[in-house]
Amino acid sequence: EIIAAKTPALRKMHYAYRGIELNGFAEPVDGVDAVYCPRRTVLDEILVNAARRAGAEVIEGFTVTDVVVSEGRVTGIRGREGDGPENEFSATIVVGADGFHSTVAKKVGAELYNVRPAAGFVYYSYYSGLESWGLHHKNGFNEKWFGTWPTNGDVSMVAIIGAKRHLKEFRQDVEANFQAVIDDVSPEMGEQLRDLGTRVEDFRPMRYPDNYYRRAYGPGWALVGDAGYHKDPYTGWGITDSFLHGELLAERIHQGLAGERPMEEALAEYNKLRDEESAGVYDFTTTLGELTELPPFFKATMSAMSKSQEWTDKMLGLIGGVVPDYEIYAPDALERLYDDAGVPESE
Repeated sequence: EIIAAKTPALRKMHYAYRGIELNGFAEPVDGVDAVYCPRRTVLDEILVNAARRAGAEVIEGFTVTDVVVSEGRVTGIRGREGDGPENEFSATIVVGADGFHSTVAKKVGAELYNVRPAAGFVYYSYYSGLESWGLHHKNGFNEKWFGTWPTNGDVSMVAIIGAKRHLKEFRQDVEANFQAVIDDVSPEMGEQLRDLGTRVEDFRPMRYPDNYYRRAYGPGWALVGDAGYHKDPYTGWGITDSFLHGELLAERIHQGLAGERPMEEALAEYNKLRDEESAGVYDFTTTLGELTELPPFFKATMSAMSKSQEWTDKMLGLIGGVVPDYEIYAPDALERLYDDAGVPESE
């Protein structure tokens, strides 16, 4: 359906930290050999329709206002459609997939941990005329970053990230400052944006909350997606992680409902696996998201990867969410990386 929506297939990625360039693509996974960047309006409709086809009752425009609790256990939710009367729904388990302002998380008191302050702000819009750009991430330029993603409708999403303390100044002239960031990060692409690009929508600002984990389960409830775990948008892993963690959670809810194991035990395993599998990505993303000088370790590994196409492709697979971090950052993997890249032992 994503392909049918005319979402372009991308088979090359460009990632740069100052003078370190990674150009290539990850190895195919389960026959998938391309990246697709659908607009949320397209993706959300596809997901809702898929849920309906699978037998789910979908109520659109419904706002959850509270959870129902009985004897210390969540047994349902309350809410309403628009200005309509409040309705109550009972459930064996309530899953909060309602974003970082999660009502479910707030009502059950899900505790936060491993919180790291948000460092940046985002502005983005959509441009025509930039079909040749492809997918780019460029970082390490005076606390500035920009990226591009070709998407539906023959347009590209173009975004910049800046340090949060510069937001007030940036807002004084968004269009000029947006262009200035791209000029600073990549003068050649800045010139192309002026000469070839036509902005087709208004600029959209985003200020994200701090990076965090939330406890992901309790009696009668669970959290998934940004409701339970949020990190800087820099690496673009949010939706990928939501799908991966949604699968982890669904498998364990099934085990609990089917009587294969106690529900609380299954949900505790989900929480543990989610945290373990996302730890490396969380650290990598929040470090890069600070838009400051990369720590020597990350800088050295990126430099080594840029000297080997195999490792470049592996790193782009990590960025794309299909290569686990231990395949790059485990001690034996690092040793192979430095050997393959010809890095002298003295370095």
